[in-house]
Amino acid sequence: MRGLTEADLKALAGPRSYERGLGYLDAVTGVEVGDGRVTASVHGTERYEAELTLDGPGGLSGACDCPYGLEGNFCKHLVALGLTVLARRESLPRQRKAARDRAQALDTWLSALSKDELVALVREQIGEDRQLRRRLELRAASARGDLAAVRARVRELLDISPFARYGYVEYADARAYADQAGQAVSAIGALTGSGRAADAVTLAREAMRLLAEAVESVDDSDGRLGQVGADLAEAHLEACRAARPDPEELARWIVGHVLGDSDDGLTDVDPLDYADVLGDEGMALVRKLAVEAWRGNRRGWAEKHLLERLAKAGGDIDTVIAVHAAALAPNGHTHLLIARELEAAGRPDEALNWAERGLRDARELSAVDTALVDHLCDRYTQTDRLADAVTLRRDHFGARRTLLAYQRLRDAARAAGRWPAEREGALTLLRADAQRRRPGRYGGPVLVDALLDDEDVDAAWQAATDTGADDRQWLALADRVRATRPADALGVYLRLAEPLTGQTGNAVYEQLVGLLLSIRDCHRHLGTEGEFTAYVTGLRTARKRKRNLMRLMDEHGL
Repeated sequence: MRGLTEADLKALAGPRSYERGLGYLDAVTGVEVGDGRVTASVHGTERYEAELTLDGPGGLSGACDCPYGLEGNFCKHLVALGLTVLARRESLPRQRKAARDRAQALDTWLSALSKDELVALVREQIGEDRQLRRRLELRAASARGDLAAVRARVRELLDISPFARYGYVEYADARAYADQAGQAVSAIGALTGSGRAADAVTLAREAMRLLAEAVESVDDSDGRLGQVGADLAEAHLEACRAARPDPEELARWIVGHVLGDSDDGLTDVDPLDYADVLGDEGMALVRKLAVEAWRGNRRGWAEKHLLERLAKAGGDIDTVIAVHAAALAPNGHTHLLIARELEAAGRPDEALNWAERGLRDARELSAVDTALVDHLCDRYTQTDRLADAVTLRRDHFGARRTLLAYQRLRDAARAAGRWPAEREGALTLLRADAQRRRPGRYGGPVLVDALLDDEDVDAAWQAATDTGADDRQWLALADRVRATRPADALGVYLRLAEPLTGQTGNAVYEQLVGLLLSIRDCHRHLGTEGEFTAYVTGLRTARKRKRNLMRLMDEHGL
């Protein structure tokens, strides 16, 4: 039980998933305790399988086959399982010992059986478990090299018909289909292991085609079928390494597969992984075919990606540049990629020319990739061209007028010792912008943000008063002046809190309680704690049915 506390669960899951997990305590069934692991089913929209590892190498961890859990997150189902385990804390050590004893007893019993007894046991099981029988039949066919039987079974395993409703495999059935498709991959691997690698190569390619056809009709939201595709590509590679097919034929197949779009990347193949199989002759043909494909479709993503990858692996920077230069983005992003490649190749002058060309080729500076501007300014600064860096930052700010552009201009101007003059010019532009538009609830004038970022709080408050500000900006202003101007800050907090008192939801309650704490602090500075007590009392009376809000207020002493 070391490392399993409510605090640990909350830390792993985060506040939101932890709170949601509290609502699933009654949905946990079939809890099984093993040696170091606890598994269970958690019923929600679907039934999910959750597993907690109590004392793994990294401490407490968990895995769940819900979509959120498959992304590597500690989900609400794991929280529910963890809390269920905590509720049974006293019995857990005894259950874990019992699980270890059962596993050891089973292993001891199986080890003591004779060959005939083991065969009889397996026969008994396959007579009762159809899926087990089919898996073993497939292994047997693979082991004896019965290609016809293996091919027929692989086709059967990749057929969606038994799982499809109206021609489509829904999410609820996709997991079972993916598990079945995985058996086909295992059979191909077994075929390689039995000395029939050439047959495994042929069958793997056929399976890729069948899987590509199937995926169009399967809801693979959890990515299980994608993993099957990756495993199938790996099985093909291993079969090729064992079979050593003709390099020319393999090269043509690889390029055709990479440039095809039939499987939407489900069975990605990297030509570089096959270098040991293709040899120099085969890799040369791959590069030749890639160049021909790119010349035939210079804007094709797959063609560009393939040739670029091969060129980089071979150190052919000029070809990499040619690939990029064939389709230059109007915002200068492609110019930046070329500049970075040239710098990495030790060609800084060419790199700078390409970066500057990106600015010249752009129709409007406001549309230029900010990363390109940053890159150029960094290079100007490194070569002591500080004035050029300031000029570019000034021009870019004039075109964009964002807080980030203002901050970058400030950094460059300070480095050049020219910030006071540049600041006044920049603020003049921002004041004009603020006068032209009235802020809504969101998206207040950049002028206020810039002044706040400069720590010029009084000027920022005056600007917000004169030209307006959004709620986010008013909150930031109030936080800055709370200690020195509590009455002004109090007015802001009360205005922001008022609409929240009529809303529901834990996120709203957390926001409201944060404002209440700030309101209390203002009253303390003003010496009007009684007014705050009356305010909170009235709020509690009016909103007493909101139990989560009342609980949160209690936790913060409100």
